[in-house]
Amino acid sequence: MPSAEDLKARIEQALPGSTAAVEDLTGGGDHFRAEIVSERFDGLSRIEQHQLVYGIFGAEIGGPIHALSLKTSTPGDTA
Repeated sequence: MPSAEDLKARIEQALPGSTAAVEDLTGGGDHFRAEIVSERFDGLSRIEQHQLVYGIFGAEIGGPIHALSLKTSTPGDTA
């Protein structure tokens, strides 16, 4: 099972310059919440932002990663 730190590292590696905070919601390694700030999201709809993140994990979503709740934003959104 992946850890919150594993997911954080993978997100930040796939989206250079991003910051991610990932929480394991149940302690079981399969339900996570992630908050991600990335310039890569600029100009993308919320759906496109989430699809970009889900694409990092591919078939793991719905498998080892049973649930991944996302909150995405750009650096400008948080200013």
